[in-house]
Amino acid sequence: MKGIKIFGVLAMASLLFSTNAFAQENNNRDENGKVVRGAYETNRAFDNTWIGIGAGINSVIPAIQTPGTWGKIGLGLDLNFGKWWTPAVGMRIGYHGLWNKAKVEMQANPAVAAGDRFGFHYFHADVLWNCSHSFAGYNELRFWNFAPYLSMGVLNTTANLNPFGKGNLEYAAGPGLLNILRLSKRINLTIDLRLLVGKGRAYNPNVENNLGRFFFFPSATAGLAFNLGKTNFDRHSSITPVVIPVPFTTEQYNALKDKVAALEKENAELKDKVAALENELAPYRNLQNGQTYLYENGTFTAIDVKPGAPITVYFNCDSHKISAREKAHIEYFAQNVVNGDTKLSVNGYADKQTGSAKYNQTLSERRVKAVIDLLKKYGANEANIESAAHGSSIQPFEGMVKNRVVTVEVK
Repeated sequence: MKGIKIFGVLAMASLLFSTNAFAQENNNRDENGKVVRGAYETNRAFDNTWIGIGAGINSVIPAIQTPGTWGKIGLGLDLNFGKWWTPAVGMRIGYHGLWNKAKVEMQANPAVAAGDRFGFHYFHADVLWNCSHSFAGYNELRFWNFAPYLSMGVLNTTANLNPFGKGNLEYAAGPGLLNILRLSKRINLTIDLRLLVGKGRAYNPNVENNLGRFFFFPSATAGLAFNLGKTNFDRHSSITPVVIPVPFTTEQYNALKDKVAALEKENAELKDKVAALENELAPYRNLQNGQTYLYENGTFTAIDVKPGAPITVYFNCDSHKISAREKAHIEYFAQNVVNGDTKLSVNGYADKQTGSAKYNQTLSERRVKAVIDLLKKYGANEANIESAAHGSSIQPFEGMVKNRVVTVEVK
């Protein structure tokens, strides 16, 4: 009875702590608090495998028809090898024993007297279900996972501790709860609670004729599990977690509704402004780029405008140097009329009252060159400039001062 009480206390403690750890799990969730799940990539052969070893206690609960045969506490030993196929589903094979202790003489094995220990050897295969990963989502760094399992195997009770010795063989099965506490990437602490159900052949030689007489073998062990190979699962890269929006509160919905109404009103006002601008622009729609128009009484009339009036550049007597005032004159003309495509005509003169005709010709050529050089500086293209030096052969103006000149006009 003492063994049963110990088993019960361990079972309740395990469920309490593992459930609390599960309830406080807050990893592996999306921004809306929803659990993120698979699918996960397939394991290789030795990925997510482990070997385990543990020790604890065994006991016996007899059939109802066989009172007074409660077992005492015996030594339990666990050796197993397991693999997780997915974060939630795993399998393991192993051995559980080592001995139990009878309270009364075994009817099927007189060699075991009351109070003696006897060999208790269980070779099993278990199917495990990791509830923590199933309900809270896979998280390889979770400290406490708990995995209920179903165990099936062969039970051999012998008069000695030899697990392969001659004894009473029978099939056994039962549920269990494996607690897995993460110590490091490679090492876990395990607490294994198991309840086997069998016919109890060692206690009753006539078990074939007493089909209702089942015996129960509870055990509790603690040990270490050593992870082998790869120790985690990778989610398929093609799987995109579904994010479910959190429903709006009434306040949020009303605020958005008001905002939509304001934007619709603003949009209507902008449409009215666009329509008004369209009406204002209507008279301008047929105007051509580069054409000059005269606007009178709401009507545009195309007119021809010469690109620029001719200018005169005056020089001092016997000089081709351009004064500062005349430079300003040329600069203003160039900035407002001249560009690289403007075609110009430049003509130079000298007064006939001073100097010889030959000298005056040379002087007018120098004056033309000085003006062209300045026009080029302000953006004129020399290829578009037509020039001529007339010396004193032509006098375009009255008076000798006015004929010391270069004229520039747009062609």
